[in-house]
Amino acid sequence: MPYEAPTHTVERSLRATTGAKVVAGVDEVGRGAWAGPVTVCAAITGLRRPPAGLTDSKLLTPKRRDALLDVLEDWVTAYGLGHSTPEEIDALGMTAALRLAAERALGALPVRPDAVILDGKHDYLGSPWQVRTVIKGDQSCIAVAAASVIAKVRRDRMMADLGERDGSLADFGFAANAGYPSPVHRAALEVQGPTPYHRLSWSYLDALPRWRHLKKVRRSEESMELENGGQLGFDF
Repeated sequence: MPYEAPTHTVERSLRATTGAKVVAGVDEVGRGAWAGPVTVCAAITGLRRPPAGLTDSKLLTPKRRDALLDVLEDWVTAYGLGHSTPEEIDALGMTAALRLAAERALGALPVRPDAVILDGKHDYLGSPWQVRTVIKGDQSCIAVAAASVIAKVRRDRMMADLGERDGSLADFGFAANAGYPSPVHRAALEVQGPTPYHRLSWSYLDALPRWRHLKKVRRSEESMELENGGQLGFDF
């Protein structure tokens, strides 16, 4: 299916309206997985012409993503990766875990960006960062598309490597599903139960009577917001 190539339009707008000189594109992967971290990539690309075929990682085949990663890692000015563990996701909730992973990704860059282009409509990063949210930014913004591909391939490889190194995970099929829901993953959970790599506050445990007692109940982010006077208060 044909698609429009991403551009530097948003980055140019940020430079013109805010005076930002260094702009990073940020995207995440792993939000809906049952196991493994949520991973965020922050990429700085400048205004150079991107590699051919760059777009949202979800529009690319695994083979094309892998080939593009090798090109991107040499092409980008810089990139940083950040992860939040299943334990952090269970304790903090996804919004705060995403912020933590994004902070780690941005902190891994050799230079602090003046502005950030964040994929989606919700600013989970917030102050003190200057953020521009862009719906489907991974399709329309070059820096975000680059971050999308790097985050996806790196996390997929991490999960596949985890499955290969730990023999107890062989039945979960992490090399194929990267910790996301799948029939193979669900079947392994029914027999073996969640591993230390699984998120224990996720609702999939509600459908597994044998293991339901392991579910962690976390106070909702809404109730914590009320307790903090209307602001989510997490110190990282």
